[in-house]
Amino acid sequence: MAARQALILAAMGDPISPLQEPTRFVLVQPSHAGNVGAAARAIKVMGFADLVLVRPRFADIASRDETVAMASGAVDVLARARIVPTLAEALEGITHACATAMTPRDFGPPTFAPRAHFAALAGSGEAVAFVFGPERTGLSNDDVYRCHACLSIPTHPDYGSLNLAQAVQLIAYDWRQTLGGFEVVPRSADAALADGAAIQGLLEHWQQALVEIGYLDPQAPKKLMPRLNQLANRLKLTDEEVHILRGIARAATLSRGAGR
Repeated sequence: MAARQALILAAMGDPISPLQEPTRFVLVQPSHAGNVGAAARAIKVMGFADLVLVRPRFADIASRDETVAMASGAVDVLARARIVPTLAEALEGITHACATAMTPRDFGPPTFAPRAHFAALAGSGEAVAFVFGPERTGLSNDDVYRCHACLSIPTHPDYGSLNLAQAVQLIAYDWRQTLGGFEVVPRSADAALADGAAIQGLLEHWQQALVEIGYLDPQAPKKLMPRLNQLANRLKLTDEEVHILRGIARAATLSRGAGR
């Protein structure tokens, strides 16, 4: 009941705002509710939202408690997931379908490693679908034949078995990276880096504290302070971090005084 309520609330909320690239993820005959939920989570964290289930084992698989639990917040994807009876219906509106299979077929579409194919596919204007088969058997030959390409994720030759949701995550990640990824906001954009004066003030404070607690011998300092200076420079500390480190130094000396 809780799972169904979560899906209802997700459906009533603001619509998903996926990024502009038309990308669909199709799960054919999924049998494990947890995998469906984990797949929804996998595509959402990569900025995608279009999930279609073909003949799942359970008609209510998208709303089961295990599904919602494994989705870990991606209930909006589950709420809008479509269930269809055939792969042909799942691929409506798609101009380039990629099957996923561990081993190539003797007949059918050409097989590629994902990144090699994505490099050629990006910028083509195609509406792309990634098609994943049942957990136990993988895609049937007929389903693979419906696709334009077959993707084989490179794995260790002695053990190539991937969990369904793991495969979805790998494909979603590689495709997102091919499309340009997500812009990483540099730390300096949201946190001011400490200037040289602040760093020197920190080092002086630490030097005093280290002498007081008996860690630094001022008569034989060796290269401790220059090494700490280099460490601080490599860390690129923010003003807030300098305050924290000075607070630690202050607490250490106060504790030392209290113990006397």
